[in-house]
Amino acid sequence: MMRCRGCGSTGTDRVLDLGRVPAADFFPLASTPVSLDESSHPLAMELCRDCGLAQLAEDDTTPDEPRGVEPQALKDQAAEAVRTVAAAGWLLGDTVVEFGSPHGGSWLPLLGERGHRTPPPGVPASVVLDCFGLMHEPDQLRAVRQRAASTAVDGVLLLQFHSLRTIVERGQWNALRHGHFAYYSLTTLTRLLADAGMRVADAWEFPLYGGTVLTAARRGGGLDVSGSTAVRRIMAKEHDATLTEAETVRRLQSSADLQATSLRHWLEEMAADGRRICAYGAASRAVALFTRARIDRRLVAVVADASEAKQGRRMPGTDIPIVSPDHLLATEPHRVLVTVPDLMPEVSRRLPTLQGRWITPALEEAGNTLITKGIHEVIVGGQPGGT
Repeated sequence: MMRCRGCGSTGTDRVLDLGRVPAADFFPLASTPVSLDESSHPLAMELCRDCGLAQLAEDDTTPDEPRGVEPQALKDQAAEAVRTVAAAGWLLGDTVVEFGSPHGGSWLPLLGERGHRTPPPGVPASVVLDCFGLMHEPDQLRAVRQRAASTAVDGVLLLQFHSLRTIVERGQWNALRHGHFAYYSLTTLTRLLADAGMRVADAWEFPLYGGTVLTAARRGGGLDVSGSTAVRRIMAKEHDATLTEAETVRRLQSSADLQATSLRHWLEEMAADGRRICAYGAASRAVALFTRARIDRRLVAVVADASEAKQGRRMPGTDIPIVSPDHLLATEPHRVLVTVPDLMPEVSRRLPTLQGRWITPALEEAGNTLITKGIHEVIVGGQPGGT
């Protein structure tokens, strides 16, 4: 029996179980053989009946992640977010503290350009930043309290997160990974912040990852958000989506089964037809997808990634090597599966000779039923049946 990472309740329900998979942040050297031990880590999601927090059930892995290259989409979104928050008048005072994400990236240079500086150690800041950092904390309430304590009495805490509503409605089941301990709705995050003596004052939605939310929280506990139209609007959409109900979030299990099966069948068809398929993006979320679809080098020749730290390694649990983008071009693939759709604009600009060969696996929700678009039809920058 596990305790909720947010409220401590023992009332949780299993809503997604991916079985045993490799650690999502351990990329073995390509020269090492694949071992059964690699795929021995349980990966499941629980939903708290009391506070509604979706969370990693357990994690027996040890963080060991090669540093990735920050995607341009993240850089662009950070700049847009800072402009939006500044225009709304929430870049208060002149000091800033950031709780970063292990995946890299920082908003500090952007705030430095606006005159904010880091205060002396232990001194609360007028602006506290957390962009996708909070989810990496096993003890969620303790982590929120730490961020609240770092915020000056008259300051603001800015928290950005990948929306649980997006994850469920778009079938993004492989957002679940080791090291990511929580998945938030604004409704649940509001409760967590209230327990730490903070109140959500404003919020904004951005299209990154299909839907992310940025919140501005101030000191002063309570769940009253009556002064914020944006917060009420987002929470109303979450209420309509019934994200605190286990049966709703359990749709992710159907998403996992459907997408893995569809991808496997398509790759088998391509292999039988003599088509060379490669992938772009040795992302952590691709690990569970490749494992669940039982993909090996026969079906995907290589995975390209811009991170030099990942090149020369292989995808966890598979024999598929990770190579440079130049190596990908030399491979002359018939199709390239982009594992993170947000990378599409960037990689299509950098590798224009692959125009018409990019594909992205896709799921959408129609009512309460998840449907696949048909992977072979999701061609970006060209038409099906190209080179």
